[in-house]
Amino acid sequence: MKISVVVPVHNETDNVGTLIAEIHQALHSQDAYEMLFVDDGSTDDTLLKLKQAMQAYPALRVLQHQKACGQSRAIHSGVTAAQYDWIATLDGDGQNDPADIPNLMTALSEHDSEQLWMLAGFRHQRNDTGWRRFSSRFANAVRQAFLHDQTPDSGCGLKLFRRDKFLALPYFDHIHRFMPAMIRMAGGEVISVKVNHRARSHGQSKYGTLDRLTAGVVDLLGVIWLKKRHSLPIISEVK
Repeated sequence: MKISVVVPVHNETDNVGTLIAEIHQALHSQDAYEMLFVDDGSTDDTLLKLKQAMQAYPALRVLQHQKACGQSRAIHSGVTAAQYDWIATLDGDGQNDPADIPNLMTALSEHDSEQLWMLAGFRHQRNDTGWRRFSSRFANAVRQAFLHDQTPDSGCGLKLFRRDKFLALPYFDHIHRFMPAMIRMAGGEVISVKVNHRARSHGQSKYGTLDRLTAGVVDLLGVIWLKKRHSLPIISEVK
């Protein structure tokens, strides 16, 4: 299987080197793979570290946003530039475990369905503070109540999905938090796979509780609006 791994990063200078090595370790035995790190306007040495790593890892490609545009836009830039049909994404803070990518690929091979467009990671044992675990569970419960996306952990950054189906979705900021709902709305299937979750080793979270909540409410209302106005016709040609 050929796969493109897209990683959005912003001010993760102490994490990118280890993450690149771990992705290589997890995927070097595949038929073909590439890593696309999208530097989203970092103001530290993240871009320098990525350029240095390119010398040691031929599969590494680096994209740069001149100014920060957000995680969803960075993911979209990486997926657009990717050359393979299947995309794996993970967060740039090192909390997603690259060793889980082959597990998602195995789960994909075990489901022989053309309609399976996404496999979503499920962080069943969160390695976060109690407040972050609570806020995540609350957000997932609210999202499930309104969108019925049948995904216990929509916010997990570790996902495997079809490139063409993702690019066909209407883009909006923070879409990465609603991808399972959007995929289902477009007619695809989504399954959740348990994945590892690690403590952050370096740096700090780019999201605070208040700004995450405010953006989440606005975006949820937008997705509800899209869902109510979306239809999937059943088409057959008359002979």
